[in-house]
Amino acid sequence: MTPDAFASEIGAALAPHANAERALAMRAYMRHQFEFIGVPTPLRRQAVLPVLKALQVQNADYLLACAHVLWTMPAREYQYVATDLLARKWKTLALGDIARLLTIAQHASWWDSVDPLAAVVGDVLKAARVEALQAQAAMDTALRHESLWVRRIAMIHQLGWREHTDEDRLFAYARALAAESDFFIRKAIGWALRDYARHAPDVVSGFLSTSRDLISPLTLREASKHLPPIC
Repeated sequence: MTPDAFASEIGAALAPHANAERALAMRAYMRHQFEFIGVPTPLRRQAVLPVLKALQVQNADYLLACAHVLWTMPAREYQYVATDLLARKWKTLALGDIARLLTIAQHASWWDSVDPLAAVVGDVLKAARVEALQAQAAMDTALRHESLWVRRIAMIHQLGWREHTDEDRLFAYARALAAESDFFIRKAIGWALRDYARHAPDVVSGFLSTSRDLISPLTLREASKHLPPIC
């Protein structure tokens, strides 16, 4: 099946569930930045699941081509399907595909598309670290990227890693981005720290205590939500 044919099947699976009234509400929720056909997430995933299951992905080039075609379609739901596809088939990807994932992230960018891509990047990098200890160097470069969304991916790519978290990188990235005023960057720093605090609360508390002059109040609130008060 060609990527275009795959995208057509996805469109056919979603079309019966389109709802103009829901589409208006979904568009408003996303600040009128994207067009929707009005298919909510649970229904969308149920509708396209047979198509995703039937798709035979032989290599990363084909997988990324399918994702790319979906990404260029006019409704936001297709980009959501693309992130679901990548999440389902991420084991097809390797370290050399990170750059292409970051390229996808820079188109029609908002938190709802970028954060799922960050999870895919994280899965690929975590697996790659088994044989390539410097796999996360790709994120060192991403941290300095001109796109705030690529920088956000670098900051949150270790979400859920727990004991496998590169603690030095986590805190170094937080310090490097701390001076940025963008809401989504400040939120990302706090989210990454809060996530790691579930595994190492004392370590994160210590970082927040010694870095509170660097990080924003928003970041501090997000990071310390489940921690004792920071003195």
